[in-house]
Amino acid sequence: MLFPRTLKPTLLAATAIGHHNPVCLGRLRTFAAQLPPRLVIPEEDIEESFLKGSGPGGQKINKTSSAVQLKHLPTGMVVKSQATRSRSQNRSIARRLLAEKLEEAEKGSESRAALKLEIKRKKKASKVKKARRKYRARAEDGSQDTAAPDESGLEQKDKAFSEAPQAKT
Repeated sequence: MLFPRTLKPTLLAATAIGHHNPVCLGRLRTFAAQLPPRLVIPEEDIEESFLKGSGPGGQKINKTSSAVQLKHLPTGMVVKSQATRSRSQNRSIARRLLAEKLEEAEKGSESRAALKLEIKRKKKASKVKKARRKYRARAEDGSQDTAAPDESGLEQKDKAFSEAPQAKT
């Protein structure tokens, strides 16, 4: 193939949704190549127990032992999951949570979860910067609507409140 290795997952994702031309990928690129692989915990290091759930859900949650509690024996970390009514889904969710928790304790800011949060933070900062740039450009053009979207609603409410007739007491 003529493309570098880093584009292969992107190309596969693009062809899965119907894009056959690698030029039209645009924003489809994923950050999977930048994230480290998930931590795999050996089964002998985990003590698993099934508990009766609690909270909303009524009889289906309270009578069945579908909640899963995992204890990592070397560190003593405990994770409980009752996200669904399915025991097998709760087992996989609890294993993923335990792996994330262990990796966070072990690697700190280099963990997979921390890197995901960093990517999310950068995307949000970029979005905010783009919005500021847009409204700054509108202000320079002399457009009437120069307020940012989140502020415009407040300005209209303040204006309506100040123009409303005051009640006599």
